[in-house]
Amino acid sequence: MAVELHHFLAEEDDCDYLPKERATLEYRVLADLKPDELERLLERGWRRFGPVVFRPACRGCHECVSLRIPVADFRPSRSQRRAQNRCAHLAVDIGPPRVDEERLALHARWHAAREQARGWEESPLDAVDYAWQFGVGDACAREVTYREDGKLVGLGICDDTGTAYSAVYFFHDPERARLSLGVNHVVTLVERAKAEGKSFVYLGYRVMGCASMRYKAGFRPHQLLVGRPGLGQSTEWRRGA
Repeated sequence: MAVELHHFLAEEDDCDYLPKERATLEYRVLADLKPDELERLLERGWRRFGPVVFRPACRGCHECVSLRIPVADFRPSRSQRRAQNRCAHLAVDIGPPRVDEERLALHARWHAAREQARGWEESPLDAVDYAWQFGVGDACAREVTYREDGKLVGLGICDDTGTAYSAVYFFHDPERARLSLGVNHVVTLVERAKAEGKSFVYLGYRVMGCASMRYKAGFRPHQLLVGRPGLGQSTEWRRGA
């Protein structure tokens, strides 16, 4: 059973997704989180990043809505199929997360491109930071790597609960942007989940007022969580438009 080391509500701050809005997050720091325990958290709108799970706790705003794909029903759109076709030549592997110079260099190139294009703040990662954030050695964490002629060009961090995948983070070579690696990664997770008999792929929060979070609604059909149920409460997921 997971051990809760800390549970707190962050101070209200400017929202990262919606201009002029204020936001706050509820956090739990957990040790020894098991896959079935993570599944119950995902079902109730929590997300995991390293040893921390979190979910929105904003007053008066419910724009961040948890979204999941029922893999048995998913049908890729035309643009998603095109992304899949553009990436068909890549070698794909899934396994426990690792940290090495190749992975650190890819993340650094991707983040530098985001800093230039989107005004992100610098966020250098060394091996210790990478391992902590991306779950190296964690029971639930997996990485999906994409290689072109042996070169690492994309990497996705996800969680495996046994019955679902949860997409956590994705970064790629900015020179391969034309391949739509991020879209292909979601389709790959769905296909892997289906092949392994899993029920869902969780994509985190859909925020319709934010372009970088709105794209998740394009994976159909999908389900949306109603409200913010507690750990002892039942959940309701409705089919999204």
